[in-house]
Amino acid sequence: MSRTKLITRLGLIFAFGWGIVAVHAHTGGSTGYASVSIHRSTVRYRLTLAVAALPSEVAENFRLAQNGSGQARERLLDILRQRIALRADGIRCEAGPGVVEPAASDAASASMLIDFACPAGFRNFEIRDDLFDVLGADYHTLTKVEWAGGSRQFVFEPTAREASLTVGDSITRGASSFVMLGIHHIFTGYDHLLFLVGLLLSGGSFFALAKIITAFTVAHSVTLSLAVTNVVAVPDRLVEAVIALSIAFVAAENLTPRPAISRRWIVSFVFGLVHGFGFSSALRELGLTREGLALTLLGFNVGVEIGQAIVIAILLPGLILLRRSQWEGRAVAVSSVVILAVGVILFLERLMM
Repeated sequence: MSRTKLITRLGLIFAFGWGIVAVHAHTGGSTGYASVSIHRSTVRYRLTLAVAALPSEVAENFRLAQNGSGQARERLLDILRQRIALRADGIRCEAGPGVVEPAASDAASASMLIDFACPAGFRNFEIRDDLFDVLGADYHTLTKVEWAGGSRQFVFEPTAREASLTVGDSITRGASSFVMLGIHHIFTGYDHLLFLVGLLLSGGSFFALAKIITAFTVAHSVTLSLAVTNVVAVPDRLVEAVIALSIAFVAAENLTPRPAISRRWIVSFVFGLVHGFGFSSALRELGLTREGLALTLLGFNVGVEIGQAIVIAILLPGLILLRRSQWEGRAVAVSSVVILAVGVILFLERLMM
């Protein structure tokens, strides 16, 4: 086998690998939104889940519970009783009766609610979340804890299952957990990564690449903030479709005889605005309070940039070696054709959802 054919096949494998990952980018994992309200010695824990993204057995219990099955309802509530542990001043809070109900704003979601009885007048509050053992390793919980005069936000993941706070502390902390959420979001947001790869394939000097990345960062930071604060609202379906279109666009531009590399930062900025709305979906449902919004947004955005930097650091050496080889043109063309095909397929799929 000649070297040219070998490089071509490797390029195809690389591109198809990205394509397969992108097509399945939104099929794995799920997010729960937990609202924890502290009122004296009672702590109300409400968890809202997108039923379609849950393991089949859990989703079926939701369906049965909403059709009136008391056994299915108790099986669902037992998930919270067994997997959510609350402690007040070191004493375990006791889970009481609960309800299962459709979410008010979304027929595809449902909520479980349980009131926990805790010691009166407590100050130190701890949460342990082991829902991952039931809902899967790709699941994570965005949690907001509120009490009179204060609130805190947390992200629970398989590697970060515990959090603690002092009731009465009005300063919202927990931004570090949102850094991890930002990293997780960029690693699993394969459509965002595919767009980034398409931009980097175009080549250019280090300064040109720096402008591309900076433009993308500034743009998505602006729209992320606007979307989470509800200043601008764009339908998720439209955002997801345009993100797919951005993937196809940069790939198509790579296939033109002379890609406008010097102006690629403008493309990066324009589509970066759209990607910012995509990033906001991970935070918007949490209903973040203004008190801790700045720290939360900063933490999440820093996480996105860290994740992005890690991906670039991994890809850049290979791209530099490729540009020094005689097969650069062929490898870029093959990869861009497949990325273009994936972008078009995703665009049509999301447009018809």
